[in-house]
Amino acid sequence: MRECTFGRGYKSNLFLSRKFQAVATHRSLNLNFPFKSSVRKMHLENNHKSDSRGALIVLEGLDRCGKTSQSSRLLSFLERLGYLVESWRFPDRNTGVGQMISSYLANESQLDDHAIHLLFSANRWEKRSLMETRLRSGTTLIVDRYSYSGVAFSSAKGLDIEWCKAPEMGLLAPDLVLYLDIPPEKAAERGGYGGERYEQLDFQRKVDHSYQLLHDVSWKTVDACLPIEDVEKQLGEMALDCVTTCQKGKALSQLWSS
Repeated sequence: MRECTFGRGYKSNLFLSRKFQAVATHRSLNLNFPFKSSVRKMHLENNHKSDSRGALIVLEGLDRCGKTSQSSRLLSFLERLGYLVESWRFPDRNTGVGQMISSYLANESQLDDHAIHLLFSANRWEKRSLMETRLRSGTTLIVDRYSYSGVAFSSAKGLDIEWCKAPEMGLLAPDLVLYLDIPPEKAAERGGYGGERYEQLDFQRKVDHSYQLLHDVSWKTVDACLPIEDVEKQLGEMALDCVTTCQKGKALSQLWSS
C-alpha cells in the first residue's frame, strides 16, 4: 500500500514538475523577447543621444558692428529656452598668448604682421580641445570672433589669404557664422571707435573686402544697421535652427579641410 502510494505520489510529482518546467519555459520566452527588444531600443536611443551635441555659432563683422552686445543677447535668448550655452571670445586675453596679443592691440608692443597672425591662430588652438569637449557634452558655444577675423584682418594688411588660412586648418568649423554687416563709415560713427590698433576707417574698408572673400554656406548675413531688437530677433531664429540641427546628430567638421 505504501509502495503504491509512494509510486502514485512520485508519478504525480513528476507530472507536476514537468508541467511547471513547461510553464516556466513558456513564461521565460514571453519575458525574454520584450526584454531583448527593450535593450535594443535603449541601445539605439543611447546612440542617438550620444550623437546629439551643442552648436558652434560664431559672430563676425567689422569693429563696432555690435558683435559683443548681440552675443550677450543671443546667450540670454537660448538660456531662456533651456539650452546649455556659453559665451566665448577671441582673442582670449586671459592666456599667456592672449596677453601678448592684448599688448599688441593696445599699441603697447610691436610685432611683425606674420608673427601676430600666428599668435592669433595659436590663441584659438589653445582652446580647441576644450571647445570640442564642451560641444560634445551638449553645450552650445557663442563665439565673438573666430578664424575668419584672423584671416580677414591679416589679409587686409597685404598677407596672402591662403597663407593666412593655413594655420587655422584643423580647428573646428563653425556650424553657423552670423555676419553683422555694416558699412565701415557707419561703424566709425559708433561710440568707442578708434581705441585699438585696427580701428581705422581705411583699414576697416580693406577688412570688409577680405570678409567678402570668406563667405561660405555656413554664413548668414544680418544688417547690423537695423534696430538692436530686430537684429536680435533675426540672430535668435537662425541660431535656434542651428542648435536644433546639431541636437539631431550633425557631425563636427574641420575648418577649411577641403
